Amino acid sequence: MLYSMTGYGRAEKNIGDKTFLVELRSLNGKQFDLRLQIPALLKPYEFEIRNMLNEGLERGSVECLINIKQSGASKPVTINTDLLKAYYQSVTTVANEINAPVNDLLAAVLRLPEVVINSTEILSEDEWKQFEKLLGEAIGLLNKHRIEEGKALETDLLERLANINIQQEAIIALEPRRRQKIKEGLTKILEENVGADKYDANRLEQELIYYIEKIDISEEQVRLKNHCDYFKSTLNGKEKSKGKKLSFILQEFGREINTTGSKAYDAEIQKCVVLMKDELEKAKEQVLNVL
Repeated sequence: MLYSMTGYGRAEKNIGDKTFLVELRSLNGKQFDLRLQIPALLKPYEFEIRNMLNEGLERGSVECLINIKQSGASKPVTINTDLLKAYYQSVTTVANEINAPVNDLLAAVLRLPEVVINSTEILSEDEWKQFEKLLGEAIGLLNKHRIEEGKALETDLLERLANINIQQEAIIALEPRRRQKIKEGLTKILEENVGADKYDANRLEQELIYYIEKIDISEEQVRLKNHCDYFKSTLNGKEKSKGKKLSFILQEFGREINTTGSKAYDAEIQKCVVLMKDELEKAKEQVLNVL
């Protein structure tokens, strides 16, 4: 099973006299990169929130937005009445001295520093536990979305792998003909430049064996098949995060395909190599989205 790094999760719940809303979005990224927006009420728990998101999501560029809506007969602010009276008396005295209107002075005084004080409300232990569950629910929904996206990724990767296997089988089928063409080509060159009866046939066979060993691609094909099998087994593995491992395996694919192309000296095999490279690049692009 594959997990994509792309996903969305949203969870909302009433806790006490407040409504908590958690929204999570994730995109592909090399590491875990978190952009977190939380209200002041949750600032004391920021470290715990970051740890939960890191452990639950593992990789990706993640955006977490948490909002709190106040409801009920709560007291969100406190008025410093003593300071308000002192401000008002002083301002009224000055206004009378300069014959300024005093009708709207109260509204102006309420905006002065420290007259209106935000309450120092904190979450209770029970409210925090309930919020933890809510955050876990949002993480679970995002991971569920990642699984759905991962199914599409897995289908596409298996298709790319099947196409590479098709080209590999074609190369294996072309290999005997390639060897024969190399032998015929060297023989023709010798006959044209030395003469049909003027070269040692046994020595030619020895040189052909040495030359064909140098350009032999059977080892590359065996290793490529092993890499294909390892890629499939990794796809079916139980571990959740496997994008980096799959990327490393595809790098090994590239080495064997490139070596095959450099040794081929055959137009038909080169065509197969080009098609394999095309499928490999598409697979690499998809693996970038795998968790």
